[in-house]
Amino acid sequence: MKLLKIFIIVLNLFIGGFMINGGIKKFTGEKPSPYKVIEQVQKGEEIAPNEEILVIKNYIFGMKQTGYFWPFLGVMELLAGILLISQVFAKIGAFITLPITLNIFLFHLFLEPHEIGELILVAALLIAN
Repeated sequence: MKLLKIFIIVLNLFIGGFMINGGIKKFTGEKPSPYKVIEQVQKGEEIAPNEEILVIKNYIFGMKQTGYFWPFLGVMELLAGILLISQVFAKIGAFITLPITLNIFLFHLFLEPHEIGELILVAALLIAN
């Protein structure tokens, strides 16, 4: 019984750290201009080496361009991570984390199925949650 509690605490810390790291990354870096892709195409610059990567870039670019979804996702990841690490509100944090980890898993399953290592990592994250 005590070993199970320790295991759950370790999982909460792992998932919480993953969520906090992901949330912080949402706020670092520059917000690309809505015209960035158009300007790159007009200049003849390569946007992506293949269609799979172009789809991924367009998906992320679209979320950033909404002006609200990318920061909202970052705030939710930070909140969920802090709640999980707190241990006091870990169940609420796990509840918030579930749709986020499911979306991350589906993103990798459908948009990056060739990245087996990342797919296994996010599958483990989803199962741990």
